[in-house]
Amino acid sequence: MKKVTLILALFFGFFPLLNAQWTSPGNGTTYNIDDLIEVSEGCVVWNESNQQYRIENDVTISANDKLDVNHSLYFGNNVTLTIKGSIDAINTDDYYWLAFSGNSGVNGRIRLEDATGPCVFRRCNITQLDGIQIIESEAVFTDCHFHTFRCEQQSAVVNCMNCDPVFTNCEFDNNNGSAISSPANGQTSPQITDCIFFLNLSNNPHINLGPGSQDSIRIVNCTIHWGDEMAGGISIADLMGTGNTKILLKNNDINHNRYGYNQQGYHLSSTIIGNTFDQNNLETNPMNGGSGISIYGMDENNKAYIRNNVITKNLWGITVINAADVDLGIEDDWGNNIIHDNGHITNYGMDFTYFDLYNNSANDIMAVGNYWGTTDIQEIEDHITHKNDDPNLGLVNYIPFFEDDNVSESNTTDFEVWPNPVSDGSFTLTLENAIPSELVIYNVNGQMMKTQRIDNSVNTIRIDTMESGIYFVELKNDNGTKVKKLIVK
Repeated sequence: MKKVTLILALFFGFFPLLNAQWTSPGNGTTYNIDDLIEVSEGCVVWNESNQQYRIENDVTISANDKLDVNHSLYFGNNVTLTIKGSIDAINTDDYYWLAFSGNSGVNGRIRLEDATGPCVFRRCNITQLDGIQIIESEAVFTDCHFHTFRCEQQSAVVNCMNCDPVFTNCEFDNNNGSAISSPANGQTSPQITDCIFFLNLSNNPHINLGPGSQDSIRIVNCTIHWGDEMAGGISIADLMGTGNTKILLKNNDINHNRYGYNQQGYHLSSTIIGNTFDQNNLETNPMNGGSGISIYGMDENNKAYIRNNVITKNLWGITVINAADVDLGIEDDWGNNIIHDNGHITNYGMDFTYFDLYNNSANDIMAVGNYWGTTDIQEIEDHITHKNDDPNLGLVNYIPFFEDDNVSESNTTDFEVWPNPVSDGSFTLTLENAIPSELVIYNVNGQMMKTQRIDNSVNTIRIDTMESGIYFVELKNDNGTKVKKLIVK
């Protein structure tokens, strides 16, 4: 009998604590922190000893009501601030702190759920919370600092669901999870601009997104670097074919991660332009990651348009897997990507092998007009894995390519071929400056078809044995290398 009495006493003793909360009436009222101290029945208090405004129990701002954060606010153990109306946490001078300051237990959290008005955070230091959830709400974060989140009950600092939150000039660092994430069963297109991500420790990428909404996912002018060996840079995936995800990845510096950028699944279309993917090589096993860019297509509707990027010193430069459709440059729109010095140790630690582009798909890839660290066609070929290495793979068409910026255009011997197309088994090659040169003709597979020494200003080149098709004429001398396309009818 005494045991029963004790149990009931404990139950009734804890019952008020477990259910202590305050919910605003939803009548269109705007509250500031001082107002909540007056009306929240002890859920929000002023702690004289710590000189802190503290939220000690759950508070919900109902639909149509608004919270105006006019002081820094500290969270007690396992406390949730839920916004179903709207919130302004805007500081024009210093920074407001939204911080966990409990002694033990689960850290506090912020939940924006079906908010009827905008949720705006500007110049806020948000630290040591467990996480922020944004569910079907309009949220804008400007000049905010997110750091030392514990991420015990959710995998990211900010978890978004069916919304398009905006992050501008924000910093995410030293968090125990991804910085920004969205689930596989929702559609979310965050707008992430001028943000910094570093030292976020997780078995997930800094930015880890599921399928996008009708708007494009935009990640622009960000720096994303230095997680632990399991933290990637950016991953965007639609593994269930939920929507038609559009992605703009522009002018970002993505370096020193497990991998740079991963795009995987169905119905994704990305424009990847002007980024740097450098030394994403923290993965100790290259079979598990390390790509500067990885495009894994469940079908050919996973597309990537890749221009003007620098992709260097990753375990793999670019990997194209399964059925992806990748455009690295076409004849009328050169890629202008710089792709070199990507690779890793192979053959049981004995050899370093270059993998600047690995076409691990049956689809052909156009990769015209890129720089591969050299102007030697055979060396470029050795750094690209495709049909010439395995007949089951698609062909990479990487000719013509462009030269290193250190090669002066004026010092390179130019030449012309005519007629072009060729139909009678020979063409004429004329040199602007007649210096000893080596002529090499390759087919579209990169196979050498003919070599010839060139000493004169006007030269006749016989190609009787060549079948109809497209070829590339390379002229190399002490002044550099030039490549031109030749059509044989």
